[in-house]
Amino acid sequence: MRILLVEDDVEVARFVKKGLQEAGHTVEHAANGRDGLFLAASESFDMLVLDRMLPGGVDGVRLVETLRQQGNRTPVLFLSALSGVDERVKGLKAGGDDYLVKPFAFAELLARVEALGRRPSSEAPVTKLRVADLELDLLSRTVMRGTRKIDVQPREFRLLEHLMRHAGQVVTRTMLLEKVWDYHFDPQTNVIDVHVSRLRQKLDKGFDKPLIHTVRNAGYMIRAEA
Repeated sequence: MRILLVEDDVEVARFVKKGLQEAGHTVEHAANGRDGLFLAASESFDMLVLDRMLPGGVDGVRLVETLRQQGNRTPVLFLSALSGVDERVKGLKAGGDDYLVKPFAFAELLARVEALGRRPSSEAPVTKLRVADLELDLLSRTVMRGTRKIDVQPREFRLLEHLMRHAGQVVTRTMLLEKVWDYHFDPQTNVIDVHVSRLRQKLDKGFDKPLIHTVRNAGYMIRAEA
C-alpha cells in the first residue's frame, strides 16, 4: 500500500516508516499537520497513519475532519499518547477508522494497518468537484457554474481543480507553483496572479457571489461565502 505517515516525533516517524517499508509498503512522511493535510488532499494514498497532536496549526482530528468534509474516505489510523476513552472516541467520531495508543508494539501497528487495508472500499472514485453552484467534471474536463458552461484552458483547469480540492483552505503560491506548474522554485514572475485573475473573470463575472478570494500575503482560497 501507499501510506502517508504524519508524525512530528522524529524517532517514532523513523521507526514506523522503516518498519512499514520493510513490510513492503511505500511510505511518504509529513512532519506537521499542515503538510500532512496538503499531501493527503492532493495525492492518492491507500492509508493514513497520523498522530493526534501535531504542529503546523492543524492537529490530527482537524486534518481528518477536513478530509472527510472534502469527500476523502482514505482509511485513517490514529497514533496518540492520549489514551483516555473520550480522546479515542473524539478521534473516531472525527472520521478515524482505528486508534492505537502510544507506546505500541510495531507488530500491532502493522496488523492494524493491514486489517484496515483489507476492508473493501465502498466509495466510488471522485469524478466531480463542487463548491456552491460551481461544478468541475474530472472525466469530461468541463466546468459549469449554475447553468452556464465556463470555457477554461488546460492550465486553468488544473489551477481550478487544485483550488477546489482544497476548498475553504488557503492555497499558497508555492503550492500552486509545485502542483500546477511543476516548478520547485520561484520563477519570480506573476504567472500565478495572471492565471488566477483570468480564472476569476471567467467564474465570477456576472454572478452575485464571488468564489475565488485573495488572502493577503498568503495566497488564494475558493469558498462559497464572501
